[in-house]
Amino acid sequence: MRHDLPPLNALRAFEATARLNSVSQAAEHLHVTHGAVSRQLKVLEEHLGISLFIKDGRGLKLTDAGLRLRDASADAFERLRTVCAELTQSTADAPFVLGCSGSLLARWFIPRLGRLNADLPDLRLHLSAGEGDLDPRRPGLDALLVFAEPPWPADMQVYELASERIGPVMSPRFGGFTRLRDAPANALLGEPLLHTTSRPQAWPTWAQQNALEPQALKFGQGFEHLYYLLEAAVAGLGVAIAPEPLVTEDLRAGRLVAPWGFSETPARLALWLPKRAADGRARQLAQWLRHELNPSD
Repeated sequence: MRHDLPPLNALRAFEATARLNSVSQAAEHLHVTHGAVSRQLKVLEEHLGISLFIKDGRGLKLTDAGLRLRDASADAFERLRTVCAELTQSTADAPFVLGCSGSLLARWFIPRLGRLNADLPDLRLHLSAGEGDLDPRRPGLDALLVFAEPPWPADMQVYELASERIGPVMSPRFGGFTRLRDAPANALLGEPLLHTTSRPQAWPTWAQQNALEPQALKFGQGFEHLYYLLEAAVAGLGVAIAPEPLVTEDLRAGRLVAPWGFSETPARLALWLPKRAADGRARQLAQWLRHELNPSD
């Protein structure tokens, strides 16, 4: 006796045909051709080794076996429809929990949160801040917004949003502002640079991209996180280095200036979520983020 289930498509074709009592209507319901439904019914009968329909004039009539399978499949598919609807509703009602660094949250996301809520009113977004300890593989987090370099983890669905661009920034309040603002980039080699332990390669990467020797860099005050580094720069404590999106508002308001511009790095700002937990809300959010980061595209 065979215990394996018939092909699902064949069962779907049978359930629709038996429920609607018509191959044509089943085909219309399933958005396939009449011939496709007929072939699936034949596959099912061959799999079971019995006849499920007999000719009845111009139509079809269920055999006793067909009647038994109709009742069983109708109940099974109805239960599946109910559970899937409940799961979909549960997902739609639950907040979408997005993790990102505290600096990205405070300096880029929060200033745009009102616009996001207006543009995506059905997206119940909950933001979770962390520094290097956020992982969407763990329960409680649906996705992660992060600066990282490819290749991407094999178990992650990744939406690339924008290239990372970094550059030195300083405040007009900084004592060396007048001396440095029109100076070439190599003037920074003698400057005690503000830096962060969370992105130790930021300054060396920038130096290499500007034809400067990373070993010639001189580091001054260090900070644990990028957010504190940028606050120190705004306060006029020195020259810091930052991803462009995180200082956009400060540049626009004149709190910071970027005399040497920004250079592209190998990293990308990307939205990560586990492949096993694909969520249509992530795609919607990724589209919105991509537009915010690249408004001219």
